Amino acid sequence: MKPAAPPRTYRVKSFGCQMNVYDGERMGELLAERGIAPASEGEEADLVILNTCHIREKAQEKVYSDIGRLVAAGKEKGKAPLIAVAGCVAQAEGEEIMARAPAVSIVVGPQAYHRLPEMLDKAEKGERATDTDMPAIAKFDALPARRKRGPSAFLTVQEGCDKFCTYCVVPYTRGAEISRPFKDLVAEAHKLVEAGAKEITLLGQNVNAWAGEDERGRPVGLGGLIRMLARIDGLARIRYTTSHPNDMDDDLIAAHGEVEKLMPYLHLPVQAGNDRILKAMNRQHTAEGYLRLIERFRAARPDIALSGDFIVGFPGETEAEFADTLSIVDAVRYAACFSFKYSPRPGTPAAALENQIAPEVMDDRLQRLQARIGQHQLAFNRASVGTRCEVLVERKGRHPGQWLGKSPWLQSVWIEGEAAIGDLVAVELAEAGPNSLKGLPIY
Repeated sequence: MKPAAPPRTYRVKSFGCQMNVYDGERMGELLAERGIAPASEGEEADLVILNTCHIREKAQEKVYSDIGRLVAAGKEKGKAPLIAVAGCVAQAEGEEIMARAPAVSIVVGPQAYHRLPEMLDKAEKGERATDTDMPAIAKFDALPARRKRGPSAFLTVQEGCDKFCTYCVVPYTRGAEISRPFKDLVAEAHKLVEAGAKEITLLGQNVNAWAGEDERGRPVGLGGLIRMLARIDGLARIRYTTSHPNDMDDDLIAAHGEVEKLMPYLHLPVQAGNDRILKAMNRQHTAEGYLRLIERFRAARPDIALSGDFIVGFPGETEAEFADTLSIVDAVRYAACFSFKYSPRPGTPAAALENQIAPEVMDDRLQRLQARIGQHQLAFNRASVGTRCEVLVERKGRHPGQWLGKSPWLQSVWIEGEAAIGDLVAVELAEAGPNSLKGLPIY
C-alpha cells in the first residue's frame, strides 16, 4: 500500500446494538484527540470506520458490500478514503477481511479499538494493521475523557457473555463477562452529566450481571450502582439494557420502585415461549419463571413498560411451540419488542442442528408475531393517553416548531411550541399511534 495523507475527517458507520453505538462514539473521541473531525453531512470522509455487528445473517457479506461501495465511490471521485473495519465481524473474520479486501487498511476488534491511533499511524505509512486482542479493561483505561453527545448518553458498564446461548456469537466475539470498576463508572457518569447529558443508559451484553465494590469496599450489583448514580446532580434519568432473566436480583427489582430517576422501562429478552425451545437455546430459564419475574417487577413498579427479544424458526420449532411464543406475548403485553427470524451463525451449536426451518415458514411466523406485538404496542400507547409526564427533547421534528423526545416509558413523543434540545418538558399525552404519541405541553 502507498502512504496515505493523514485524514482530516472521519465517519463511523455503526451497525447493531447500543454497545456498538457507544463504541462508535468512543472511537470518534479517540480521533478527535488527534484533531480529526467528523465529516459534515454529505461530505466524503478521509477515514471511514465500518463498526460491524455479527448477530444477524449475512453480516460478512454486508461488510464487503460496504467496502465495495466505498472503493467504487473513491475511484469515481479520484480519492479513496482510508477504510477501517471494527466491531464483531472484525473480531470473528479479521484475517479473512484482510485477505479478501485489500482496500481495508485497519481491522480492529471491539476490545482493542483504544489502539486505533497507533494503527492509524501504520496505515498512514502504507502498512496494514490488525488487532483483535480482547483486553476489555485496558481498553477503558486508555480511552479519552467523554465529550458532549447530546441529552442522552450511553455508558458501558459490563461487556462479554458467559451464557453461551446456542444461537449466539457474542461469547466468541466479545469474550467473557467482565465488569468495569464502580469508581470508574461513577467518574464517567459525572463527566457525561458535566458535558450535558440528562439521561444515561447503562449498557452491557448482560448488563445486570455487573458486579463490583462501592466506595466503601462493599459488594454491590447493578441496583447499587444505579442508587449511587441517582445521587448525581443534573442527572434526571437512568436506564439500562440488555438484561438476562437469570441475572436479576432482589435489589435491582426493588430499585425500580425506590429510585425515582430509574425510568419505568425494562428490556428483558425471553426469545421464545416454549420450554423445549428455551432448553435447546440454552437460555437456562423457563417460560413460567420468566413470567413470575415479570410479576415481581410489576409489583415493584406497577406502571413499568416491558420490551423483549424474540427469535422465530429456531431449528425444530413446531407450530404448537410457536403458538407458545404468541401466548407469552399476550401474557406480558409488551410495550415494544425486537423480533427476528433465526439465522445460523457459523461456529454456534445451533447451526449444526437438524430440522432447520424453511424460510417461508419463518417468514409467516415472523409476520404473525410482529402483528401480535404491534397490537399490544398500540394498546399500550393508547392506554397512555391522558397521562402527564416529562418528555426529554432529543431533536427537532420535521416541521417548524416541532420537537421529538422520549417519555419515561421510552415512547417517541412529538410536541409543538417553545423548547430546546435537552429540555425536560411537562406534557399530557394526547394522541397515540403505533409508534409515537402527541404531547401537549403543560405551562
